[in-house]
This record gives sequence, structure tokens and C-alpha cells, in this order.
Amino acid sequence: MLTYAELKNNRSIREYIQRADESLLALGYTEHSFAHVGKVAHSIEYILRSLKYSEHDIELAKIAAYMHDIGNLVNRVDHSQSGAIIAFRILDKLGMDAADIATIVTAIGNHDEGTGVPVNPIAAALILADKSDVRRSRVRNHDIATFDIHDRVNYSATHSELHIRQETKEICLSLQIETQYSSVMDYFEIFLDRMILCRKAAERLGLTFRLTINDQQLL
Repeated sequence: MLTYAELKNNRSIREYIQRADESLLALGYTEHSFAHVGKVAHSIEYILRSLKYSEHDIELAKIAAYMHDIGNLVNRVDHSQSGAIIAFRILDKLGMDAADIATIVTAIGNHDEGTGVPVNPIAAALILADKSDVRRSRVRNHDIATFDIHDRVNYSATHSELHIRQETKEICLSLQIETQYSSVMDYFEIFLDRMILCRKAAERLGLTFRLTINDQQLL
């Protein structure tokens, strides 16, 4: 089986991820490069390991996490679908088993809030891991005066943590934000669709999604 460690060292895949992020940088988007996909891979492993999924499933999930934004190489619009097609070609060429490719491609193709559906546990975990990556270091605009709403929301986040409460079967996203940069309403303006998808993803995993901002539970 192709492993996550092997995939991370694949020069072609790294080039595609880097070039995809360069396109987003030119468009003014927050960071979607190795820091982001690495964080998503770490979070997806935490989710599935906490829920006692197999090591095989965890490996597939981490590969999906690493490749999930590769479609930005083509265009930001419908990047989850184009990313799934790119991932299929790469993984097929590397000789991965068809069933494993199908699982990964399905997760990648369903991670975006515009069209995504948590159709299987790995897709659900990818949604939760991706949408929970809110942090100041993703902002690449150094001029606060010209921040757009995405910059403000991410820059305001001084701490974010995804935590599973086994006793209550809840998955909780806890944020600390500095409201001089972004209000709680700003967060909901751009993240409401993502939080609704996170709720559906949590339900697919047998969990309830909770959102806490500055120690106040909002969902």
C-alpha cells in the first residue's frame, strides 16, 4: 500500500500543491500550502483514531487530507472536483488499489461546503479537519488596513482546538478570537455554510458538532 509518508516525499505532488497555493496567493487567499494540508492530516488522524478506525482507514484519510486542495492548481472554482480528478490520475499511476483510490477521491470531491456531502466516514472527517483550520498564521496580507473578511476572521483567531468528548459523543471546535480584528458575526458571515456541513459530517461519524467562541457555546 502507498503510504502517507511516501506521498509526502513525492516531488511531483509537492510541486502541484505548491503551485496550487501560489495561484491562491495571487488571488489574495489565505495559506493553503504544506502547513494547511499538514494540519488537516494531523486533525483527521486525531478524529479517526479517537473513534477507533483502522490504521488502513487512517492512512487513506491522511493521504486525502494531504491532497485535498490540489485542485486549486486548475481553478478555485470547483476545486474539490478537479482535485479529485487530479488525485485519481496520480494515485492510479502510482499503482494504488482501486478501492483505496475510490475512498480518497470521494473524500476530496466532497470536502467543499458548496457541493460537499459527508458520504462516508473519511469524507466526514476531512470536512471537519479542513474547516477547523482557522489561525492567524494563514493570513498572508501584512497590511491590516486592507484585510478582507477572510483575513480578519483568520487573523483574529489566536487559538483553535478540535476536541472529541467521548463521554457525550461530541466533537467541539473551540476558538479564541480577538474581537478588535473580527466580530463573532464576521465569523458566521463566512463560515455558516461550513459549520452546517461540519454538523452533518459529525452526524455521519455518530457525533454532535459544537462550536465555542471565546468560551461561549454557539452551536
